Amino acid sequence: MLLFALRRALQALGVLLALTLLVFVGVWMIGNPADALISPDASMAEREAAIRALGLDQPLWRQYLDFLGGLLKGDFGSSFVYREPVTAILASRLGASLELAFAAFVIAVGVSIPLGLYAGLRPEARLSRAAMGLSLLGVSIPQFWQGMVLIILFGIWLAILPVGGRGETATFLGITSSLFTLDGLMHLLLPAVNMALLKMSLLMRVTRAAVMEVKSLDYIRFARAKGVRPHRIVTRHILGNILLPVLTVLGIEIGNLVAYAVITETVFSWPGLGRLLISSIQVLDRPVIIAYLCFTALLFILLNLIVDILYTVVDPRVRDALHAGGAK
Repeated sequence: MLLFALRRALQALGVLLALTLLVFVGVWMIGNPADALISPDASMAEREAAIRALGLDQPLWRQYLDFLGGLLKGDFGSSFVYREPVTAILASRLGASLELAFAAFVIAVGVSIPLGLYAGLRPEARLSRAAMGLSLLGVSIPQFWQGMVLIILFGIWLAILPVGGRGETATFLGITSSLFTLDGLMHLLLPAVNMALLKMSLLMRVTRAAVMEVKSLDYIRFARAKGVRPHRIVTRHILGNILLPVLTVLGIEIGNLVAYAVITETVFSWPGLGRLLISSIQVLDRPVIIAYLCFTALLFILLNLIVDILYTVVDPRVRDALHAGGAK
């Protein structure tokens, strides 16, 4: 297991190195950040001074090497726009993104797993058919359109929920979050539901498919023939054997909730990392863009590593395969 973790860590370093290089080249090809950051009314001398201050007067390879030198020290540099350390800017927005992702995750898992389990056990029931129909609708509707429909329905027509901003926050045990206030929860509900609907649909369909596959296996039929109670068959045999595909999807979707909340945060004016990324791309704020993408890559690498470790806990066959691979 230790060798496996070390290999994954080395792979992560390679991925991050390639990612930073691609982003540097990509931003350079899109345009010069100086054109977006410096006023067109500035004189030539003011323009040259601003370019030198931003470090954009150096060739691209030199800028990249300077960035890598700072990265080795844990320094992503300073934002071209905010004139503050990038790590501080990301940290100030991370809490909002994490609480939105947490709320969406709780909604998605709390609804999709029970419904998917029920739909797999009783595929012909009316509730099962209705749930599968809604899940198909959930994976088909564009998220930005879905968000606008929620705003029109609950924010304008019914006027029962706020449609923008984070709302009131409070601090508990050193954590500042909108989860601790009623106003914050009201502001959180619509964007969390908007993010959860797609994840809910995917998890529901994966859970249903896994349950239908497992319940037809011989050992489940044998347990029924022995007179094992249905509740025990579901909780001990079926749930235990559908965890692998569900864990795989959960690992991916948790990362997506944090990293790809751009649409939801933009539609609902949520002050998180996704909205910061959009504003940074508009002005080619290279340090912020690269730091965000590095954070995203690390998040997915860490989640995949956690899922792989959970595989060995859930399924002994995976653990035996790792031991056999290490022995070779």
